[in-house]
Amino acid sequence: MDPVKRSLGMLHLTMILLGGTALFSKIIPLSSTDITFGRSVVACLLLALVVKFTEGSLRLRNRRDYVIAIGLGMLMAAHWVTYFAAMQYSSVSVGMIALFTFPVITVLIEPFFEKISLVWQDLVSALVVFMGIVLMVPEISLENDVTLGIVIGVASAILYAFRNLCHRRYFCQYSGARAMAYQTAVIIASLYFFTSDEIFTASTETYIWLLLLGTVFTALPHAMIASSLKHLRAKTFSLVACMQPFYGVVLAVLILDESPTWQTLVGGTLVISAAIYETVNAQKLHQKT
Repeated sequence: MDPVKRSLGMLHLTMILLGGTALFSKIIPLSSTDITFGRSVVACLLLALVVKFTEGSLRLRNRRDYVIAIGLGMLMAAHWVTYFAAMQYSSVSVGMIALFTFPVITVLIEPFFEKISLVWQDLVSALVVFMGIVLMVPEISLENDVTLGIVIGVASAILYAFRNLCHRRYFCQYSGARAMAYQTAVIIASLYFFTSDEIFTASTETYIWLLLLGTVFTALPHAMIASSLKHLRAKTFSLVACMQPFYGVVLAVLILDESPTWQTLVGGTLVISAAIYETVNAQKLHQKT
């Protein structure tokens, strides 16, 4: 098979797996903190082995990079906990769509990291995302679980945007597998004292789900990303990545029997359309510079 087509197929499979992580918020009978901790334990071990066998060493270049890795790991810990919490409060569909406000949020905060300025199109995208989110909100009250899930999902998106921008500026010299190996290690250390006793007394079935989440749906896709990028442009990767919430929603409908409301579908269309636009626009600006 043509290597480009094979890489494209691998990338779509990667996004399906990453989209599938959302299902575990409903399948695993643990809190979002416990799920994140268990996921990280499994993923860290596997990613460390992958890096050891493919790159030879787990060491970072200098002391500064270790400090950065700790910061990135703490951001990732907060992002993953809020990611699962958003879907536990609302639904997979609502949580995934709320999370994918992050491309537009990234554009809005990027001027604080890079020497760039906002343009009016970015503000229009932000307005479209805002309209999409408002459309999904059933009532303006945090006592409503769906509304609370949306708020937590957007908070998760903000954390993810900050993590990605910090990673791109300070840690992009390392492979995705190595970066995630360190970040999951930090997640384990930072969440250990916040986990409940339930994760240590969980059923065998729960541990099997955590093992599946940490290996097939976390370590594997992060390792696959590096392979797929060898024959694909960054623009292609970014656009396919925008398919992740679509795959997540479809899996939730098929496996969890979720029924997204028309407000969720329309609001989600607005949010994902803005994400795709900003992805394409960012690539055009990158080519000009």
